[in-house]
Amino acid sequence: MFCCACCLTLYKLMLPLPVTLRSARTLRLSETSFSRMKPTFRSLALSAVLFAFAVSAHPIQAKSDAEQVAVSVGRLLEEGHYTHQPLNDEVSRKFLRTYLELLDFSHLFFTQQDVDMLSAKYATSLDDDVLLGNLKPAYEIYDLYMKHVDDRVAKIKAMLKEPVDFKNDGTIELSRQKASWPKDEADSDGIWRGRIASELLQEHLTEHPIEPGPQLIARRYDRLARNVHEQDREEQVKLFLDALSQTYDPHSEYLSKADLKNFSINMGLSLVGIGAMLKTEDSYAKIESLVPGGPAQTDGRLKVGDRISAVAQGNAEFNDVRDMRLDKVVEQIRGKKGTKVRLLVIPADAPDPSKRKTIELVRDEIKLKDQEARADIIIKKDENGEAVKLGWITLPSFYADMDKHQKSTTKDVLMLLKRLKKENIAGLIVDLRRNGGGSLEEAISLTGLFLKSGPIVQTKGSNGNIVISSDPDPGIAYAGPLIVLTSRQSASASEIFAAALQDYGRALIVGDKNTFGKGTVQTILEIGRFTSLLGSRSQEDGALKLTIQKFYRVAGGSTQLHGVASDIVLPTLSDLPEYGEGALKNCLPYDEVPRARFTKWSDSSHQLFADELKRRSEIRVQANPEFHYVMEDMERLRQRLDENRISLNEDVRRSEMNEDKLRKESRSKERLARQEQDVRIYRLTLDTVDKPNLQLIMFPGKTASSKKSPTVSPEAAPDADSDLTGDDDGTKEPAIDPERDETLNILSDLVNLSHGPTTASATTKTLP
Repeated sequence: MFCCACCLTLYKLMLPLPVTLRSARTLRLSETSFSRMKPTFRSLALSAVLFAFAVSAHPIQAKSDAEQVAVSVGRLLEEGHYTHQPLNDEVSRKFLRTYLELLDFSHLFFTQQDVDMLSAKYATSLDDDVLLGNLKPAYEIYDLYMKHVDDRVAKIKAMLKEPVDFKNDGTIELSRQKASWPKDEADSDGIWRGRIASELLQEHLTEHPIEPGPQLIARRYDRLARNVHEQDREEQVKLFLDALSQTYDPHSEYLSKADLKNFSINMGLSLVGIGAMLKTEDSYAKIESLVPGGPAQTDGRLKVGDRISAVAQGNAEFNDVRDMRLDKVVEQIRGKKGTKVRLLVIPADAPDPSKRKTIELVRDEIKLKDQEARADIIIKKDENGEAVKLGWITLPSFYADMDKHQKSTTKDVLMLLKRLKKENIAGLIVDLRRNGGGSLEEAISLTGLFLKSGPIVQTKGSNGNIVISSDPDPGIAYAGPLIVLTSRQSASASEIFAAALQDYGRALIVGDKNTFGKGTVQTILEIGRFTSLLGSRSQEDGALKLTIQKFYRVAGGSTQLHGVASDIVLPTLSDLPEYGEGALKNCLPYDEVPRARFTKWSDSSHQLFADELKRRSEIRVQANPEFHYVMEDMERLRQRLDENRISLNEDVRRSEMNEDKLRKESRSKERLARQEQDVRIYRLTLDTVDKPNLQLIMFPGKTASSKKSPTVSPEAAPDADSDLTGDDDGTKEPAIDPERDETLNILSDLVNLSHGPTTASATTKTLP
């Protein structure tokens, strides 16, 4: 399997305590088999064989499954990683540091004395331990971490009983990711005293407290300690091997059996379960939402807000799941398609908290439609007052069902494009702002929908060989004016797509200064294929997501670190250098390869007019109050990140809160006073792509009901025979998204400069 997703890494980048906050993640109740993509590059398939030979060439002295897994992961990293870095003392030192920071991301529990002691003991021996299958260091370090957490929670509870001075002029660090470890226990006590004072002040300033601050904070840290204790030996090995993998680069990762299931779900957008999203609240697994069409939503008895107190398999006895970690609850609710699960539930609307009800559900396959590609048809007026119809495709990821071949980003976008072309859109925007990547093959084939033919991306392995991957289909699905909207969150596969269209001169790139900057390709290697000759234990042993290649633009440059630069930059709060590949540890360097042979987009009717469009956009941005708000917020955020301090003085914090409140109120009044342009937006999903009527979802500045019309009239749309109708209930408030609105303005200008609406050239392939 070849993928270039960095969603997991982005998630870890934002977590202050990734280990202890694991139970706070929202999880899907699912059961799915791992999908295996058939290799498209023969050299990669050969590499997998060489990996197996490399592993078998060294006798595995380990005895337990976990020990054999550790040996296999170590050998695969040595022999198969892009860098071919031997697992030596240099890697061992980095490995130890990575493991300590994976456990204690914010440098709050270990001290420098701990680090020095552990370095003296393990800094140059962890490499040997892994290759011998010795996991004792993983357990010993985790046990020390667990002891520090227990000791610290006991001290926190004592601190919570002491009086706190909210009138002092002290400050604390907002983020300790780059801070030094506390020198010793006394230094650590001082750091924690300030941290707890800040948390108490935050709760003191809360307008509607749920419970007294000290009690709430004590429960918070009790939960932290409980989560740490619930990590069993298998999960500790997972963390240990994660640290080893990330020592090579931030995107290599050891995947446990559960991780493999989640990976398959994310790639295929399909799972088997009851169709519920859970979160932890007050020691219970609480229903956060229900998947439309899933067993729970169809049954109707399970409601959002209900809490699960016990789970039973079929007719078996109930198992109490209170105070259980969320992923463990999910494991009990998961199962095979067609099997029954019973839930003992506390209803959200029950007047008596002791009331319980039993709900029996049959597990079934569920499609994650909220992660599918979708489209909008937007009708707005251009600068001449003429109505123009524009298309907008939102793509959350580059997904693919590699096993059943029933789900494909390219196939889904093709269906949406067919309807958009039927509606005679004058131009198209592809929104990749929150797209963290996915399938490499899907990125290549999707790019080909907008180009006639030619290379899409170049990949280079550790042996230096360069492979050029080309558009597999010479036809074009859409040949009209095109904009790709990106952000710092657009990564990997998104960068392949955007870079190719930019290099060909096919599309204008709009958004943040640069995309994320992930220019590496990973493959999924099931560990069981190396620990067992028959490969029968592959699922139980997990897998290694291993970086094996770097990819390059057809123009020769890598997107690694640099990302894809926008032709037109719009102010956003996400445009921070702290958010990107360069902010990750152990990232690979930037380099280049020779330029591939390709012919630029030559359709004279679809020039990009980048300089003129940039000039017009800059004028609008400077005059747009919403962008002024963004730039003001950006300046405050930049100052806060640079200072990295927060006050412990109540008066200072109240003043800051009042300033924020007044700013929001002032902006709300200004927004109400402004006259917004009438824009109609119709939502198009894969379920409604063939339906004659579509949902009217928004008028910016107004509710849809205030101007609802059964059909779009000739005056409102460029084509009089449109069959779009509005069926919104009028309750949705318009979302404020100046970046979206300005991108639509840029596209409208591009359409005008291209001499009117054009949806296809003479060479456009006709879709079935």
